Amino acid sequence: MKEVSTIGIDIAKSVFQVHGINAVGDVVIRRKLRRCEVEEFFKRLPACLIGVEACASGHYWARTLINMGHDVRLMPAAYVKPYVKRQKNDAADAEAICEAVQRPTMRFVPVKSEEQQGVLMLHRARELLVRQKTMLINALRAHLAELGIVARLGVMGVRDLVALVEETDQCEVPEIVRRALLPLCDQLRHVQEKIGEMDRQILKWHRSNALSQRLETIPGIGPVTASALAATITDVSSFHSGRQLAAWIGLVPRQSSSGGKERLGRITRQGDPYIRRLLVIGATAVLRFSRKSKTASTQWATGLLERKPAKVAAVALANKMARIAWALMTKETSFRTVTG
Repeated sequence: MKEVSTIGIDIAKSVFQVHGINAVGDVVIRRKLRRCEVEEFFKRLPACLIGVEACASGHYWARTLINMGHDVRLMPAAYVKPYVKRQKNDAADAEAICEAVQRPTMRFVPVKSEEQQGVLMLHRARELLVRQKTMLINALRAHLAELGIVARLGVMGVRDLVALVEETDQCEVPEIVRRALLPLCDQLRHVQEKIGEMDRQILKWHRSNALSQRLETIPGIGPVTASALAATITDVSSFHSGRQLAAWIGLVPRQSSSGGKERLGRITRQGDPYIRRLLVIGATAVLRFSRKSKTASTQWATGLLERKPAKVAAVALANKMARIAWALMTKETSFRTVTG
């Protein structure tokens, strides 16, 4: 066990599989551990290289093992899969992780801190609440439409429907329908309050983080998108160019090139869908008001909008916003607007 130099660990909820080799590649550890045994086992080992898949609880275990003095590297599960030799089981996965972590061209995932994971949890919880709000609004509109009650679109229309349900001195909504829809109205109000609390927490962290504030200076990026980018991108130096960051988010065309012929299709959508959606929404807002602005970036967007459909132009602008974000993070500066 003292000879071990590289370890692959397949993490799970309760059962962990460990595969370790020495400097010449001979297997010296092949063992199954319960969750309560993991920390004690690695405390007894000398410092070594440990590979872990970047899956659920991966960042927690990476921080724990780093504190013990080990060199821990997280890898995307998709990049580890080609090294699985035959059957899919924990032992084969641990061996594949041990093999993959030694590859010189392997791409690793920077380990996130507890603070960064906490900010991202705020974003994920907010996203879940927003989906629940949409479901409640759609249910309220659909149920009342069955009675011929249709409200205008937007926030004011929802307020009109809620007021109609809660008013007891009108006969447009039957009593039995009111009893069915009142819980939906109460839940909608509660969800809206919680979303407001989440927004305040995100804004508080955004104002305390210098990188997030610099990203907010980019047109189309607000506190929510800026804080999500700052918490997700742990080490910007892992991206050698702005295009690599845009490709990591999934905003570049999918290639199907062969024989020297380039064939580009739709965007890959291989990155974080939450950040990609925020960037596209921000780009859509910039395009909406681009004709009223005279800055160089908005003029570029206006010219693109004249040649391409609105959604294609929004994705292209989102790609450019990702590249600008990379430049600001790399040079540690803010966005400067240039008038045309």
